Amino acid sequence: MNKVIVLYDSGFGNTKLIAEAIVDGMGDSASLLHVSEFTKEHLNNLTALIAGSPINGFMPTEKMQAALKSIPAGALKGVKAASFDTRMHIWIHGDAAKKISKRLAAAGAEIIADPALFRVTGKEGPLAEGEIERAKEWGRTIVKSL
Repeated sequence: MNKVIVLYDSGFGNTKLIAEAIVDGMGDSASLLHVSEFTKEHLNNLTALIAGSPINGFMPTEKMQAALKSIPAGALKGVKAASFDTRMHIWIHGDAAKKISKRLAAAGAEIIADPALFRVTGKEGPLAEGEIERAKEWGRTIVKSL
């Protein structure tokens, strides 16, 4: 059976809603994990790691960056991975998902999807219309790649 973790951080709850929708789309094999609860033991027997964060100062949140840096080099060898972020639709915003994806690849993961971007309508949200369903569909797509 696949062991899939959707690791997330969330400032105003929007990224958590997206992470929950991804897990919902992935079905029984996926579990939700807040970044503050993440330990290296979660990597044991892992099939896939999906990680997401809001954009915070053009980057993933500090908690997400710290969690990703705690993963030893090569620890994700044989693990499939993908990333996502939540962002406002403005001309300059940074790219947390791409930075997360690069960090996962640097730890040895096989990146199985382009970073996914989910829109919020303002700094504190709410999510743009249709984003929850889009996140569920993305989760369904990811699980087919495992």
